[in-house]
Amino acid sequence: MSRSGGAQRGAGLLAVVPARGGSKGLPGKNWKNLAGLPLVAHAILMAGMCPEVDYLLVSTDSEKIAEIARNHGAEVPSLRPADLARDDTAMWPVLRYALGEIEELLGREFAYLMLLDPTVPTRLPADVKGAVQMLDANPSADGVIGVSKPELSFFWNSWVKEEGRITPLFRDSSRYGRRQDVPETYYVNGAMYVWRTSFVLESAETWRHGALLPYEMERHRIVNIDDIEGFKMAEALIEAGYYDLPWVSHRRV
Repeated sequence: MSRSGGAQRGAGLLAVVPARGGSKGLPGKNWKNLAGLPLVAHAILMAGMCPEVDYLLVSTDSEKIAEIARNHGAEVPSLRPADLARDDTAMWPVLRYALGEIEELLGREFAYLMLLDPTVPTRLPADVKGAVQMLDANPSADGVIGVSKPELSFFWNSWVKEEGRITPLFRDSSRYGRRQDVPETYYVNGAMYVWRTSFVLESAETWRHGALLPYEMERHRIVNIDDIEGFKMAEALIEAGYYDLPWVSHRRV
């Protein structure tokens, strides 16, 4: 159950970058160099340019990633427990564990927790600022989620296969005669999530039931790296200047 409108805990923003050592889609992706930097370093350096971030923590089970993280300015209080580093481990318990661990270690409470997935290296400091401002301005909301509009509406174009035939995923979509009339749809782009820590601690299973606000980002600005093809495409676009990442361009001056 959502706790919208509840009292806010503490103050400040804790940024968590989750980076396991194992990866099936692209082995070693978190330390693989992208535009001259380990992939995980892009999230770390971006967060370092955000005055909204009070504490930056990397959650990892890998000594190699921990060393990279510390070398680029992040904190790694300890390695993630093995039961939170499996291939099938959900992200929510990892975040809840990281929040509890660091608050106990520091002896303080944070108001907000931000998840920065290393596989989306093209988010910008302005996105963090915008999302935090949105959550600040909406005290009844539990969180702000980065979203984008798909090229084609999921509501209009999503079908499932049943008994050899395809049928609309959304059963009532047939009542719309034109695609222009269907409700606007969004997809969670993975770039950024910000929640109130009170919601994180009280929602044991998932974040999906919360009172969530959309922080809309143009889909062309978002790249997700899950395999070697996505990695090579992202690198080519960064090198070509299509993505202007200030923490990369600053290093090249």
